[in-house]
Amino acid sequence: MERDKYKGSPSLLHRLGPGILVAATGVGAGDLVQASLAGANIGLTVLWAVWVGSLLKWLLNEGLARWQLATDTTLLEGWKREIGPWVGWVFMIYLFLWTPAVGGAIVKACGVAAAALAGTSESSVLWWGIVHSLAGICLVWVGRFSLFEKVMSAFIGLMFFTVVGSALKVGSFTDPALWKGLLLPSIPTGGLGWTLGVMGGVGGTVTVLSYGYWIAEEKRRGPEGLRACWLDLGVGYAMTAAFGLSMVVIGANLGSTEGKGVAMAVSDLLTRQVSPALGWLFLLGFWAAVASSLLGVWQGVPYLFADFWRLMRGGEDSSVPMDRRPSYRIFLLFLGLTPLLIQQLSLSQIALIYAVLGSLFMPFLAATLLYLNGWKLRGKPLANPWWVNLGLVATLVFFAWQGVQEFFSG
Repeated sequence: MERDKYKGSPSLLHRLGPGILVAATGVGAGDLVQASLAGANIGLTVLWAVWVGSLLKWLLNEGLARWQLATDTTLLEGWKREIGPWVGWVFMIYLFLWTPAVGGAIVKACGVAAAALAGTSESSVLWWGIVHSLAGICLVWVGRFSLFEKVMSAFIGLMFFTVVGSALKVGSFTDPALWKGLLLPSIPTGGLGWTLGVMGGVGGTVTVLSYGYWIAEEKRRGPEGLRACWLDLGVGYAMTAAFGLSMVVIGANLGSTEGKGVAMAVSDLLTRQVSPALGWLFLLGFWAAVASSLLGVWQGVPYLFADFWRLMRGGEDSSVPMDRRPSYRIFLLFLGLTPLLIQQLSLSQIALIYAVLGSLFMPFLAATLLYLNGWKLRGKPLANPWWVNLGLVATLVFFAWQGVQEFFSG
């Protein structure tokens, strides 16, 4: 992972880029729909769960960065060296099960969003999804990281101004219920499932591992690199929380609706209460959210397989950037094409599979970060301080609990 240092001061995009990518990749249709449905069903009382969930994901990403910056090795290398090669093989089995589910959910969501934005019939959803998946493959295949970073930054800006702006139009800062839901954690009767879903869904699952490869692209090292990660992850997860909070506020004004129709229902709400232009702009922001999630997953997840292949088999030229290696591109094709085989399933069915598989990974990640950063790095400059260990324990307990809930409810 040796890279040249920057010449001169990095730009603002370089400083915040990986955190912005985390926000753009982690905020997908499932998160937006889940948050809006939670708002519609239990109101503003669930707002606190959004920022708490974002904080938990921040801790996990901070721990991933801490290990990489302390050892100059990826987390997969840490698993192999400190726990054993078997962890990598188990993770790859999991990844090959997870990939069609998450890819299928994203492709389906892109089809739904594009059909709604274009005003075409439901029968066009499949073709819109195929177009998005193939376009994502092509952009990642031929583009460089700098192009990817700029495109994703444009998407996140579009998402932010449309989704957050829509919430500001239908919500009110003077509403006491908003501040109570934001600052006083509570779970109403029958609201446990919605609360867990919002906390666990915000900010992505396996995709958080992509952050390590993105900070390697930005050439970060040591304690200075960790401070940079605190900044960009803080910005990224603040934006993630803003999206989630906005969708809860919109959902609370929405009333009862069905999962697949949420985007259109929100658009209709904004059209009635504000203007047709804002209704269309929300659909544009919703499309930007799911399209950026697809692009982020298509670009970030193949790093995991390429890194695994490098560690377990070797034989690839280390001077070739990881995103240009055959192993990366083979997995990119697997990721982009296999989800097309399950598009006959509904969005809710695919999302359920994705949610169950994702909830199994998060406790494992929290536990390994406690072991690697809290135990193996003890006494070293970047070892976990007590507050990070405490936060990771809380994260482990929460996601283990959520995983049990998801498994038995699924």
